[in-house]
Amino acid sequence: MTDRPTHPAVSVVVVSYQTRDLIRRALGTLRTSSPAGSYEVIVVDNASTDGSAEAVENEFPEARVVRLTRNVGFGRAVNVGASRARGTWILLLNPDTQPVGDVIGEFVAYARANPEHRVYTGRTLHDDRTDDGRSAFALPSLWGYVCFATGLSTVFRRSRLFNPEELPGLDRSAPARVPAASGCLLLLQRSLFAELGGFLPDYFMYSEDIDLCHRATLLGASPVLVPGARVVHVGGASSTGVNKRIMLLQGKTTYLRLRWSPRRAAAGRALLAAGVAVRAAGARLTGRAGYWRQVWAARRTWLAGWPPPTQLPAVEVAGPAQSATPGV
Repeated sequence: MTDRPTHPAVSVVVVSYQTRDLIRRALGTLRTSSPAGSYEVIVVDNASTDGSAEAVENEFPEARVVRLTRNVGFGRAVNVGASRARGTWILLLNPDTQPVGDVIGEFVAYARANPEHRVYTGRTLHDDRTDDGRSAFALPSLWGYVCFATGLSTVFRRSRLFNPEELPGLDRSAPARVPAASGCLLLLQRSLFAELGGFLPDYFMYSEDIDLCHRATLLGASPVLVPGARVVHVGGASSTGVNKRIMLLQGKTTYLRLRWSPRRAAAGRALLAAGVAVRAAGARLTGRAGYWRQVWAARRTWLAGWPPPTQLPAVEVAGPAQSATPGV
């Protein structure tokens, strides 16, 4: 009689793109901070050219590396990794994070004691271990975009009234229900992820996590912040500067297209455009934050959002038996 194969409690899915040194540090810290056997690691490499996949294969033979033939963005790559997961929970972890303590143990203990939430986030920290405020958000709202358009969300960034999206008044030292959580550090039931169909392929990067939380809530989930699950977050390692801001806005306008009525979405896009125009004008006058002028110049790109998935080719996995991965 042979023993039945055991499955890990958690499948850690990491999407890598040009993050060789960062992902080595992230996985190394995870290895030393969480008990072996309690989790598996699946790294999906978005056709990096910096040796990310090779480094992981050489230094972390316990990890499964899935190489894609092109960069398909975050959500679609996660879907590839999740399709290979065996754990009860899936933990999304950015390669530009460094776990503080046993982040997996903290998540699992809370999730087992509070299974009704189904979606869990933690705390993302600066190097000095203070919260960076980027692990949980409110859902987009017209009022929030009015505040962005008028600059109120920047001038009064710590105000709950004028900066609602970033939840500045949230006490992150205690468990708290949140409207949406960042895909940088996100635990959810694998069964729920499958029920949702994973991340929507409409998004290349950004806002796909907010969309996922919105859809999960409609199915009865209630995302919650787990204060003991912490990582130091570098932030934006695979996308920086002007390019990152353009992609952030593309994600936002894609969310508006998918989740808001046409009239409301048009108002949201107009407010986003007004906010960028105000910042570009300020950059011209002050000579500071000149990237806003470049973002404004690219407004046709981000106002259109990401291309519909019907315009995208299938995801291809590199290897001896190269094949398309459906449903991502």
